Amino acid sequence: MTQTQTETDRTRTFAWSDPAQHAELLGRRSGLELLQAMATGELPPPPVMHMVDIAGMEVTAGSVTLHLHPQEFHYNPLGTVHGGVLSTLLDTAAACSVHSTLPAGVGYTSLDLTVKFLRPVTIASGRLTTTGVVLQRGRRTALAEARMTDAAGRLVAHATSSCMIFEAPAGR
Repeated sequence: MTQTQTETDRTRTFAWSDPAQHAELLGRRSGLELLQAMATGELPPPPVMHMVDIAGMEVTAGSVTLHLHPQEFHYNPLGTVHGGVLSTLLDTAAACSVHSTLPAGVGYTSLDLTVKFLRPVTIASGRLTTTGVVLQRGRRTALAEARMTDAAGRLVAHATSSCMIFEAPAGR
């Protein structure tokens, strides 16, 4: 045992699906169809959802909701969920809400993400619900927001995101 290990060290193991599976469907399914297939389990979730341990997803046109049960492995040295984990949920919900409005063959990428953390999140916060909605979508850009609440319904974080919309590269 090294100096940094203790007898109480915890481990976590997870597996993920091949991300190329989603990329090749980009030209054949709309964003809404692709996201709904992931939400129902027809398609596996992308690797990041396994890494963060997202517990569920709901999808409608223009809105995506994600659920997460905070765990110790999400913690920073202060004993709260790391802001990067919360930002990942907010970015995913906002950007996927934009994806849910796109036709087959059209992709997107986040241009920016502005996050406001309003209260600390711990295991005691209970299940987090993060809902992203499209505020405005044009031909080349979209604006979305995401709101994160704890199990008591209190707002714990908020974000806005701009996304660039583009034709997906050929061959996908």
